[in-house]
Amino acid sequence: MTLKKVITVLMLVLISVSSFAQAKKLDKIITKDYQVIECTISKMSDKTVDYSMPNETMTIVIDVSKIARIDFASGRSQTFATAENTIDSAPTSTISVSANSNATFRVNTVAVLPVPFVNSENMTNSEEMAKFAQNDIYDKLLDKSSNILPLTVQDLRTTNSLLRKAGIDYKNIDETPIEELHKILGVDNIVAAKVSYTVTQNQTSAAYSSQNAKVNDNKVKANESTVANTNTQLLFDYHVYFDMYKNNSKIYTQNRKPLFKLKDAWMDSVSYLLKRSPIYVK
Repeated sequence: MTLKKVITVLMLVLISVSSFAQAKKLDKIITKDYQVIECTISKMSDKTVDYSMPNETMTIVIDVSKIARIDFASGRSQTFATAENTIDSAPTSTISVSANSNATFRVNTVAVLPVPFVNSENMTNSEEMAKFAQNDIYDKLLDKSSNILPLTVQDLRTTNSLLRKAGIDYKNIDETPIEELHKILGVDNIVAAKVSYTVTQNQTSAAYSSQNAKVNDNKVKANESTVANTNTQLLFDYHVYFDMYKNNSKIYTQNRKPLFKLKDAWMDSVSYLLKRSPIYVK
């Protein structure tokens, strides 16, 4: 084998080894404060996990109490205790909201507020759509519960019941300080959204002509008729506002206009913003 062939073979081997190293899957540690650590885990115990960062040999130790879930490179996942199943050991406090309402504060719990659905032309607010949009966000969070660990979602009945006792509904939810909402609902995380919209009509017209020829007394007589057809399409121009709060502080705020002007287009924008929020782990 010539020297040139030897060098070619060595280069191919080095490229293969490099590609294999780059393709190596990493473990993922998802912490309870929403951080995702891509690493290689070398050791685990009941209290700690040892890991190293890519291309590093230094060992880092993290307490198990700070971990929500580990997604191993093998494809296996291990979920650690969350607020829901450690509620007895987690510190709780009772906050007096009013004479008729008490809420127990629960850590790592997220509440979804009613969503004001406002026609920006006449400023009318739809109660049905406010509840429907709230349900839509709630269902999306439940459906992706594994992506929002360690958070658990407060039941909508509980949320709406506490708001109603405090005299708050979809009409005045925007006017209530977020600090007060945290106390009323007894949660440390809140999802607040708002949808404004306008509706316009798009009309398209088309005309169709036809001719009929008749022969009477060796004379040709033509009759012409025209049929007009008008189609009306409703166009919905939405603007979705999306905020998240944690412990009285805003941790995420975005807004988005759907690309298409369809009746349910706002739902796609909600999904888009939710998946890019800091509580959502891919």
